[in-house]
Amino acid sequence: MFNTKKLTMGAFFIAMGILLPMVFHALGLGKVFLPMHIPVLLAGFLCGPIIGAIVGTLTPILSALLTGMPPLMPPMAQMMIFELGVYGALTGLFYETLQWKIVPSLLLSMVGGRIIYGLLGYTLLPLIGLNKISILYPLTAGLLTSLPGVIIQLILIPAIIYLGERAISHRRDKAENSI
Repeated sequence: MFNTKKLTMGAFFIAMGILLPMVFHALGLGKVFLPMHIPVLLAGFLCGPIIGAIVGTLTPILSALLTGMPPLMPPMAQMMIFELGVYGALTGLFYETLQWKIVPSLLLSMVGGRIIYGLLGYTLLPLIGLNKISILYPLTAGLLTSLPGVIIQLILIPAIIYLGERAISHRRDKAENSI
């Protein structure tokens, strides 16, 4: 379940989840391209559901504390902790545990995380005196705002997973042939 390689990869994805948004926000593209989501989704695929959930949970809060993004108030970081935690857990669950294909795992994980974000925005925001958002906002108007990022995720993540698995398989075949 936990091995040094997966833990190291998890730490790498947390670092990428902090650094990548800094670059995108410096260019004014953070909210549109969802750069923090990519390392979290990859962590779920490559490290499994537990480390994926840990990466998804730690990345937004560490980024908020170290860089101020996502903001702690309004509670964007707090809501993203749950959204990205679900992303990491579900991609690992669907792909590694249930052996689903990449794209269905990715799509259902993205929908699951968005639903959690909507539920939190609907229930959490009024508790602190802010206007609630519709439960479906992340799947409707919120999705339109971040559509370029979603498209990038749907293209980039399957390609990275495919290439990574192909390289691992090639390395494994090469090692078996040398014995």
